[in-house]
Amino acid sequence: MTPPRRPRSTPRTPVRDAPKGRRAARAAAPPRKLPAEPEREDGPQRIAKLLARAGVGSRRDVERMIEEGRIALNGEIVAQPAPLLASLDGLTVDGNPVAKPVSTRLYRFHKPAGCLTAARDPKGRKTIYDILPKGLPRLMPVGRLDYNTEGLLLLTNDGEFKRQLELPASGVERTYRARAFGDISQTQLEELVLGIEIDGIRYGKIDANLERRTGRNQWIEMTLTEGKNREVRRVLEHLGLQVSRLIRTRYGEFTVAGLDMGAVEVVPRDELFKFRRQLDK
Repeated sequence: MTPPRRPRSTPRTPVRDAPKGRRAARAAAPPRKLPAEPEREDGPQRIAKLLARAGVGSRRDVERMIEEGRIALNGEIVAQPAPLLASLDGLTVDGNPVAKPVSTRLYRFHKPAGCLTAARDPKGRKTIYDILPKGLPRLMPVGRLDYNTEGLLLLTNDGEFKRQLELPASGVERTYRARAFGDISQTQLEELVLGIEIDGIRYGKIDANLERRTGRNQWIEMTLTEGKNREVRRVLEHLGLQVSRLIRTRYGEFTVAGLDMGAVEVVPRDELFKFRRQLDK
């Protein structure tokens, strides 16, 4: 009697073809980055981003304004920054219509010591806006320099650009020169390239070099990308040094060179365009 024929085993070809099919499906499908659609520069965007691009403030500033009930859409108070809008039409801040955004501008400002990087101070101390010339557009500082720190402070009318420059993930370098009293070696400074933790706060890579020394006074140059609050002062004080003067000399491609104390100068459009193109790479 002829034995029953065994069912033919499933060929392996479909198994090998399955990954190809999935790859083909993925190739035909839209890229996974598409869900981040609100980050596009055109089309509907979140209220916070629209207002930041219009120079009202950074996204954080705008979110705070929304919490305070200062922003309205067609007369209705905006409760949260998530709704998507295609334009600024109908948006008001403190009852005033929001002007359409202008092209991004960037200024170099040589901040003197003895003034705050703030719009106002409850204690009545001088701020950078008491020093800046009249007639400038509404400008926001990129990062901060504390009251006694001098040097380069970048200012922009674009809240989104400000945010991009400040984010550690963007990798924009800041360079400082510090005059400090105490004992320190180049070897100790070079260890900062590994980062350091102080009082539970982790500070990332710092490129530090001893420029010159006179007795126990020395000038130290430090380059970093994070810019945490009072980072340079705290790191040097942790190393046993007393900082008597702190100057920021560079932020990204821009330096304080050629700027008198208290002077402000617009960055030429071609230089700004070149810098933004490098930043977006």
